[in-house]
Amino acid sequence: MKKLPIKELKAFLDEKAALYETPTFLDTDPIQVPAQFSLKEDAEIAGFLTATIAWGNRKSILTNAHRLMEIMGHSPYDFVMNYTPEKHSSLFDGFVHRTFNNIDLGYFIEGLQHLYTQHGTMENYFNQFSNFPRINDAITNFKHDFFSLPHPKRTTKHISDPSKNSAAKRINMFFRWMVRPNTNGVDLGLWTKINTNQLSCPLDVHSGNVARKLGILLRKQNDAKALLELDTALRKMDANDPVKYDYALFGLGVFEKF
Repeated sequence: MKKLPIKELKAFLDEKAALYETPTFLDTDPIQVPAQFSLKEDAEIAGFLTATIAWGNRKSILTNAHRLMEIMGHSPYDFVMNYTPEKHSSLFDGFVHRTFNNIDLGYFIEGLQHLYTQHGTMENYFNQFSNFPRINDAITNFKHDFFSLPHPKRTTKHISDPSKNSAAKRINMFFRWMVRPNTNGVDLGLWTKINTNQLSCPLDVHSGNVARKLGILLRKQNDAKALLELDTALRKMDANDPVKYDYALFGLGVFEKF
């Protein structure tokens, strides 16, 4: 595709973002899992765990995310706060999503319990970084703190680290769910101190390929450097809400095979 002038490209992506950011998006997207909860803490935990396993086949992601909610009795916050490995870890037996297994899940529940005990909510934890230009830059701090308890070494791979050049797609998607307002019936808008202009695009193979075809991403790898390049380009089109274009890039890649 011939590279469009920035004004035409913005108009094209604005149109596509509006096309896909509608409630029907929830029908096939993992955001449907946290969206079912009205309690903020439930939605945070459901969203974080769902985003953690959000790679691979979308049907499999949804199946396993809903299974997680069933394991936790559809009350994620209550389950996390009352969790003890002796009583509850056997509930995870047999759970696996690709390389994320019952051992990883057990630590994630313990890590969440520690975080909620210390900070009250995940929002409160991330509010300490609300002055960061990009909340993506707080992920390294979060990973360090989340794994502050004794943990299986294998489990650390399930939270990406931008300081090691990861685009951290899944946790940036989680941030989008929590921060962007529910104006169009998709994102949840539960966090109020972090602004939409601090969000980074959940860069994956679909959004990356479309961005390259549109000429707004030149770097070939989907890594932290590519994410910064894409973030910079998207901010030129909408400095206040650059991540709305995730809908356009994802929709063009997945639904239109652009």
